[in-house]
Amino acid sequence: MADPLTRPPCSGDRSFLEFPVQLNLDQLDADFALLGVPFGKPYDPSVFPNDQSNAPDALRLASSDADIFYTKNHYDYDLGGTLLDGQDIKVVDCGNVTHSPADPAGHYRRAELAARKIYASGSILIGIGGDHGVTIPLLRGLEQLGEPVTLVHIDAHLDWRQEINGETEGYSSPIRRASEMPWVEAIVQIGMRGIGSARQPEVNDASAWGAEVITAYEMHAIGMGAVLQRIPQGRPFYLSIDADGVDPTIMPGVLAPTPGGLDWLQLRTLVHGLIARGRVVGMDIVEIAPGHDLRNSTLVYAERLICNFIGASIRAGHCRRR
Repeated sequence: MADPLTRPPCSGDRSFLEFPVQLNLDQLDADFALLGVPFGKPYDPSVFPNDQSNAPDALRLASSDADIFYTKNHYDYDLGGTLLDGQDIKVVDCGNVTHSPADPAGHYRRAELAARKIYASGSILIGIGGDHGVTIPLLRGLEQLGEPVTLVHIDAHLDWRQEINGETEGYSSPIRRASEMPWVEAIVQIGMRGIGSARQPEVNDASAWGAEVITAYEMHAIGMGAVLQRIPQGRPFYLSIDADGVDPTIMPGVLAPTPGGLDWLQLRTLVHGLIARGRVVGMDIVEIAPGHDLRNSTLVYAERLICNFIGASIRAGHCRRR
């Protein structure tokens, strides 16, 4: 028997919002499939796994039973109705991609295969990292769609590094690796600010490739509505959100808090506006460090973000469950 791609959440019996757990991806029947991908590829094996590896299960555990009931059943003013809009919509939790500390590359291979199976089923993928390296296998799986995709990236950092300590698939390189994938047709990066993963050569490479880079300060100046107008239409979208792209006043649970990020209204406008422009076939939220959070604020906003993504996708008619 082949090794399983995923295992049940490590959070006891608690799945995300207590949606059903479905580990058999060959028989996946869902509109939305949540997938935990806890482990990026380390730059220093002595500090592996990292705090971000705890995020998928921390997010599952963040809500009380009462919170889950209200979230799934009460009127949601973010959405103009209940989460699933009274429709026959199926959301499942596919658990966490399996991992061996001795084989980080194997974790990526299984994550890519899991993503391919999710896309092939017609489900919309919701990836939970892990550090930003885990976006790489989720993007590789997009080849399954057979059509070009526009990548929309929210981050404080550019993430165009070629390598660090010889590792080319760590958390500073996901957009560089995305630029090498033939099915990634366009890249829009929003929220860059401060200092971090970018040196002048990476800035030059992003510009030469044709990435649309919108700094946090330009975004604040022109507004998210104007930013949305600069995102090309006509192709499927993939949305990757690094939690440190959001302002640390609302998402403090990150390793690189940087002033000036997206606030909640801007983030919600982006999610709803992007979905209004076309089908978002997948999204991920990464780089949440639960050990650095304050009063679960980061996890609360992450859950709100995912609920807005699900609810807006439903209302836009983007579910394709067969």
